[in-house]
Amino acid sequence: MRVVVQRSLESYVSVNNEITGSIDKGLVILAGFTDGDTIEDINYIVKKVVGLRIFDDENGVMNLSVKDINGKILSISQFTLYADTTKGNRPSYVNAMKGEFAIKLYEEFNNKLKENDIDVQTGIFGAEMDVHIRNDGPVTIIIDSKVR
Repeated sequence: MRVVVQRSLESYVSVNNEITGSIDKGLVILAGFTDGDTIEDINYIVKKVVGLRIFDDENGVMNLSVKDINGKILSISQFTLYADTTKGNRPSYVNAMKGEFAIKLYEEFNNKLKENDIDVQTGIFGAEMDVHIRNDGPVTIIIDSKVR
């Protein structure tokens, strides 16, 4: 499992011009899955995301987590995180988990985040989405469950 985590001041996602999820201060997470990912990968990523100290404390030091600031999460499925660009200019997505399997892990991922008392908003899995991210900082972190 691979995620891109962005600190956000406000962000939203829409499908067919209808907003399906929006947050103010918090995190935008782009989440991708590959074959072999399991609940262990999800648990690892959730623990990292929830504990990630990337928000400023009273001294302007990145020392607070999304929970510490009562932030929200906007979670977006993103199979293109497993794009292979080693050959030619057209990415291959053979390393991305097939949708019928990935949706189950994506839903479990979001449920695990919610179990941490965090408001989690989402897009629609597999839909063509318009994602608006107001990155704060900018702060962008990549976490891969296979790189520990």
